[in-house]
Amino acid sequence: MTVLPQLIVSTLLLGGIYALIAVGLTLIFGVMRVVNFAHGEFLMLGMYLALFAFARLHFDPYVTLVLSLPISFAVGWASYRGVMRPIVHASHNVQVFTTVGLSIALQNLALVLWTADARFLRTDYYAVVVRIGGAAFNVAQIVAFALAVALTAGLFAFMRWSYIGKVMRATAQDRDASALMGIDTDRVYAITWAVGIACVGAAGVLLAPIYPVYPTAGLQFVLIAYVAVVLGGLGDMAGALIAALAVAAVEVAGSYTIGTAWKEVLYLLLFIGILVVRPAGLFGQRGAEALGT
Repeated sequence: MTVLPQLIVSTLLLGGIYALIAVGLTLIFGVMRVVNFAHGEFLMLGMYLALFAFARLHFDPYVTLVLSLPISFAVGWASYRGVMRPIVHASHNVQVFTTVGLSIALQNLALVLWTADARFLRTDYYAVVVRIGGAAFNVAQIVAFALAVALTAGLFAFMRWSYIGKVMRATAQDRDASALMGIDTDRVYAITWAVGIACVGAAGVLLAPIYPVYPTAGLQFVLIAYVAVVLGGLGDMAGALIAALAVAAVEVAGSYTIGTAWKEVLYLLLFIGILVVRPAGLFGQRGAEALGT
């Protein structure tokens, strides 16, 4: 029996979640020109939120997703006001050190609150396997993929057709001109940061039933997000989406042919190879100055 259907399905299921993480990261960079090195820690907080709601409140993780969006948005808004707002116009060095410091602080906060032990969220349907054609996958993966795609599509629609989305795109293209036209750029930055954190927080909830939860759990996923964002072209949401699927394809195919221990090596080699040919990324000309336009 051919393994191609299984590899394709696994790529799509994994790539859909990677895309949700990556588009939130590229949204923040595209509008604010800030690389959020604490992105993985906000994903980790989303995973712990799902774990807490399941263990203490007996909420299904995908029901918790409804709660995670406003909670993550509020956390994002508060972290912008308290941490990012003072440095959003500072040098890139200050921004990098600030977000790295935020990352370390959140990791250690999680370590103090929940210890370093890996925890597992196992629902009744975790081990339920669905077979279609030559592919097999569990229900948790299907639901996570479907919800991740729906949220990603919703974000694209929000950016394309809503008034706030248009304002965010205008600010991304020219901050000074937007301010002269009466746009409150500080409020736009707060919304942008909060929406990006809501995306990655939702991704954390979706990943919690599939992967173990521990204080540094976000690092493995955010590394992939960084690769996807740079490959797609900094600030280009469509490019990040395509690059996330490409990274997932390399990871799945490499894990099957060589072994799971080599998956990071393979997508980093892809990362280096594409940047050698196209230093600006796959959609670098557009992504450098526009946000998915």
